[in-house]
Amino acid sequence: MNITRENIDELNAVLKIDIAKEDYNEKVQKVLKDYRKSANIPGFRKGHVPMGLVQKQYGKAILVDEVNKLLQDSLQKYLTEEKLDVLGNPLPKDQGDLNWDSDDYSFEFELGLAPKFEVDLKPKKAIKNYTIVVDEAMVDNQIKTIQKQFGKLTSKQEVAATDEVSGSFVNEEEGFDKKTTFEVEKLKGKANTSAFVGAKVDDVVTVSTKGLFKEAGDYRTFLGLSEEEATEKNLEVSFKIEEINHREAADLDQELFDKLYGPGVINSVTELKDKIKEEGEGQFKQQSDQQLLNDVTEALIENTKFDLPAEFLKKWIQRSGEKELTAEQAEEEYARSEKGLRYQLIEGKVISENKLQITFEEIKAYAKEMIKAQMAQFGQNDPADEELEGIAARILSNQDEVKRLSEQLMNKKLLDFFKENVKLEEKEVTFDAFVKEVYN
Repeated sequence: MNITRENIDELNAVLKIDIAKEDYNEKVQKVLKDYRKSANIPGFRKGHVPMGLVQKQYGKAILVDEVNKLLQDSLQKYLTEEKLDVLGNPLPKDQGDLNWDSDDYSFEFELGLAPKFEVDLKPKKAIKNYTIVVDEAMVDNQIKTIQKQFGKLTSKQEVAATDEVSGSFVNEEEGFDKKTTFEVEKLKGKANTSAFVGAKVDDVVTVSTKGLFKEAGDYRTFLGLSEEEATEKNLEVSFKIEEINHREAADLDQELFDKLYGPGVINSVTELKDKIKEEGEGQFKQQSDQQLLNDVTEALIENTKFDLPAEFLKKWIQRSGEKELTAEQAEEEYARSEKGLRYQLIEGKVISENKLQITFEEIKAYAKEMIKAQMAQFGQNDPADEELEGIAARILSNQDEVKRLSEQLMNKKLLDFFKENVKLEEKEVTFDAFVKEVYN
């Protein structure tokens, strides 16, 4: 067997594999002998079929199968030994009808080679690293929500502006039916509020979905539609009032503090505010960390310039799926996936050059920490290591879970690495300011 490589340019190469009869004949003959032992052909006892008949009936198929096995094994071995970093998979070149009656065969494969490049972790423009703070207004709103949640509920027969109503938004023509409970104060505009205030149990109120609620998130919560969908559809919906309740806010006293956090953990309104602020900023940290990871990713893609074997990759995309794509479809898919491919290459280089690879022991330790955190939520604050080991073993026996944990851990490693090595600009903002600045 002879393998030669012709480099077309820095990103493309053609691999030629010449296979001679001596490379495959021994394996083909062995398989034929095995077939002869087990072949069940009418007129012959099992194991006594003439080799010529076996050769005639099965020889071509066995030859093709064994040559293809040898070809694939040789190809992978060559790529490994030569340490070729290829993109996609080698593509066999169209060589017309191969003459399988010949003794020797030649095959050619197109290769797409990964580009060589350097990653600059110090861009001229610093990347913002947000610290989202919980301001006093947010704390006060959260306290009001808690007071309502734990407050006393009083049933009523007539709706007032401070009440909550239960029922279903319905449009029979559109097949729309959404059962919900909402506070009248969440409605937007005088017309919508007036439609409900004064209504009684079993009354039917008619409103439009467009401009129904003050907050964008309320559309999804109470209508099951996004604000955009509610506006675009502008459905006229009827709402039959099934229940009216007035929720009297709970007192900010020790009874409420103990319900929220357990006996004696919080002992004053000041401590409650501090706790809400701490919890809120802990949750926001995950959001700001994800934003930093996104922003660093975008910056690295923008600032790390290299070419890709685009034509090869389009051809590979076209052929690699279950169903072959048209050239136009492959072009569109390449346009969608190019950015992700670029970042995969950049990320791989960062991981390799900075030894950020993940070991199974690290995944196991990470899984145990997550299990401990989840158990702590249910009051199990000091689980035995033996118990953690058992739960972790069950989780890590699932390959999908291993993949998920690996991705989470790698993101954490990369985030910690970027925080130490990328040029950052620290910025402290409220959540509202963060949303406006990041999401416009």
